[in-house]
Amino acid sequence: MSYQMSDLLQLMVSEGGADLHIRVNIPPVIRIHGILQRVDGPPLRPEDTEELMRSITSEDHIQQIREKGGADFGFAFGELARFRVSAFKEKGNFALVLRQIPSKLLTMEQIGIPSSVRTLINKPRGLVLVVGPTGSGKTTTLASLLNILNEEKDEAHIITIEDPIEYYHKHKKAVVTQREVNVDVPTFAEALRRALRQDPDIILVGELRDLETMEAAITAAETGHLVFGTLHTTGAAKTIDRIVNAFPQNQQETIRIQLSTVLQGVISQLLVPRIDKPGRVAVFEIMINTPSVAALIRDNKTFRIQSDIQTGSKYGMVTLDGFLLDKWQAGMISEEEVVTKALDPMTIHQKLEELRAARAEAQSRK
Repeated sequence: MSYQMSDLLQLMVSEGGADLHIRVNIPPVIRIHGILQRVDGPPLRPEDTEELMRSITSEDHIQQIREKGGADFGFAFGELARFRVSAFKEKGNFALVLRQIPSKLLTMEQIGIPSSVRTLINKPRGLVLVVGPTGSGKTTTLASLLNILNEEKDEAHIITIEDPIEYYHKHKKAVVTQREVNVDVPTFAEALRRALRQDPDIILVGELRDLETMEAAITAAETGHLVFGTLHTTGAAKTIDRIVNAFPQNQQETIRIQLSTVLQGVISQLLVPRIDKPGRVAVFEIMINTPSVAALIRDNKTFRIQSDIQTGSKYGMVTLDGFLLDKWQAGMISEEEVVTKALDPMTIHQKLEELRAARAEAQSRK
């Protein structure tokens, strides 16, 4: 075989690759700064993909792939990086996707998280949601926020429930317990139930993927714990609707009332390609649960939350469209990205024209 997994992982680390795709009939493919790039070399044969998979998996994982069609796990590549792996069958052959998890925890400033998020993570209790599509950097953001709590809260017990564990957190001022679904505990919901008996102060749920887990997370937040969770949604209003709609019709009013009291805020994020240098930049929408927002959640008027975010800068709220415009004005992202990622493209078009006109006028005065 012409490819060695250690060489491919080394290439991932040195090139700053995000994902490595291993498939039959194509060379290995690495996603770098959002773009898929093929490694130079011949296409992989079925026996190549199996050999590459066996070099990083256990017999238990292989058995799981044969029985269930897939397995998810994490592993460390020496001291350089950790990888989250999805191994699965595709057209009868083995295939892999490896996501690189940098070993170094980034600060809020390095990621570009708005400073208002600090007020959210210092709440004594409640639910804080970090949302965005797959690959938008939610895990990195959460790891950064947890690291701050780990460094500053000397009387806190932090429990993380992940599938798989991505960033490893050392005990700093806080005590950290990290539990992996399918390794330490069978499900997120079961881990959450158990967590309440393990003297937690802060709980991180890797993914609120089903009704049972959502219910357990809301209960944990109600009973005096600070709970962090993620969802594959975009924007605060859609996130709240997604949670409410996961419950049966006859429970939805109760869930709205519960959410209106326990939800502290929603951090929504995307990664956008940069034009000033290689890489991507994180853009955010921050919703803080003010009395006005809580009333909208309670009264099933989430469609009006966006206007509260637009007028809520004094509470630390940030609009996605405003964040995009700031990055465009700083010369970091393209106008096309601003328009395609904006929640209100028509208004964004108008603002871009106004900003261009103001810029041209300022230049003509020089």
